[in-house]
Amino acid sequence: MKKLIGILLLMSATTSIASDDALLDQDFRRLASDEVVNLADEYAGKVLLVVNTASKCGNTPQYDGLEKLYSEYGDKGLVVLGFPSNDFMGQEPGTEEQIQEFCRLTYKVRFPMFEKITVKEKDAHPFYADLAEAAGTFPTWNFHKYLIGRDGQVITEFSPRTQPYDDKLVAEIEAALGT
Repeated sequence: MKKLIGILLLMSATTSIASDDALLDQDFRRLASDEVVNLADEYAGKVLLVVNTASKCGNTPQYDGLEKLYSEYGDKGLVVLGFPSNDFMGQEPGTEEQIQEFCRLTYKVRFPMFEKITVKEKDAHPFYADLAEAAGTFPTWNFHKYLIGRDGQVITEFSPRTQPYDDKLVAEIEAALGT
């Protein structure tokens, strides 16, 4: 009987661990590259700030703050993940190569950027559909932010108006990092 209980507990723990990775078990191509990355494999145990980005938006200067967050908290386990999207008023019209060049030259972006995807509710990429389900909302504009804990679960989300160094956003990041 004890052996059976032990096996059931182990199965339960294994199921829990597997479900923690389910959200991040997605493959994406790095921006302007053929390299494919599985988010669960690449960023296991990290705190992630997932952001849908656009180069021709009033929020585009947020790239500066996102890069600063990545630089400041990266050694503690934060990774900012950018996903360009042309969903809102066509504000990301360029090719992936153009987006990459713009981000690197204009904002010196070094945080990981991935392929251009759709994030709006009706046609959202499955990753963004899962993020929206977990957080209770789809992006309403460019630079919507989802914070994911080390366990692969969505902690909270922030509207596009929330600046990268907003006190609440930084506090949530620091809490997730355990700093």
